[in-house]
Amino acid sequence: MTYAIRADDLGKRYGSTRALDGVSFAARAGEVLGVLGPNGAGKTTAVRILATLTRPDGGVAEVGGFDVVRQAAKVRKVIGLTGQYAAVDEIISGLDNLLVIGRLLGLPRETARLRSFELLEQFGLTEAARRAAGTYSGGMRRKLDLAASLIGRPQVLFLDEPTTGLDPAARDGLWDVIRALVADGTTVLLTTQYLEEADQLADRIVVFDHGRVIADGTPFELKSKIGGQVLEVWPVNERDLGEVATILGEIARGPATVEDRRVSVPVADPDVLRAVVLRLDLADVQVAELALRRPSLDEVFLTLTGHRAATTSPAGTTSPASPAGTAAAAREAAAGRAEP
Repeated sequence: MTYAIRADDLGKRYGSTRALDGVSFAARAGEVLGVLGPNGAGKTTAVRILATLTRPDGGVAEVGGFDVVRQAAKVRKVIGLTGQYAAVDEIISGLDNLLVIGRLLGLPRETARLRSFELLEQFGLTEAARRAAGTYSGGMRRKLDLAASLIGRPQVLFLDEPTTGLDPAARDGLWDVIRALVADGTTVLLTTQYLEEADQLADRIVVFDHGRVIADGTPFELKSKIGGQVLEVWPVNERDLGEVATILGEIARGPATVEDRRVSVPVADPDVLRAVVLRLDLADVQVAELALRRPSLDEVFLTLTGHRAATTSPAGTTSPASPAGTAAAAREAAAGRAEP
């Protein structure tokens, strides 16, 4: 089978830190591969290797059928990259940002100009096209950054936590753009700490933790790993939370979680609902609400790693593997300065 992205046993160290420890995953053409994991799990290191910005210490990786080490120049011709933080030139206009990237990628002047206006319209930035990018809002800067990564019509697009710091409206707008790109045949690798984002967009998901892949599958397959459904109970009296947790844990034969005045537990058999109702009645526990639902990716992540995924990225933090961002990466690649 031919994959748009393939990584096999990738390894990378930074001093005594093993950023990647034998990572393997793949994505077919025209699908979204979600890469989940906490800060420091190795997600960005994997992106940098696939984008030819960092050499692996071991293993093999291919993008668009090209080896990222031996055929790095060919890989750069088929990819686009948006890093964790918008990397636009604040002094020049949004239009000029796109024109610069287009010219560095080797597009003829008129082609770069037409493509820039096309992307500005697609991202709703036409009215702000000639304004300095430094005057843009965070959402507008993010859109401009993503537009820059699309100038060369990449076959494969790497999005490294693209919605970090965006408000819900701007985030939803970017989700729509990503869906449209995939509908046109673009393959997307999306790293994120927002589990809802992966659930909404990803065809398949790999979960990173401590430099390793600890799970791989569709969102449905991953959710199935922790039980068919989740039983939730909200007792009327908060003092009953402990007793409810004990009852649910005994019936479901697994640990129950107490959070936000509710008790939840994974269940494989929905028939346990009857047993729970009976036990709660015998214990004289009044229930405000009781429900069965499918598990969330957050619960999958908690089960797999022992901790919840972060919901925000720490402001101002970087790591040795943090990407320079779309503009810098495109300039490096276009000028041939990325690691060969």
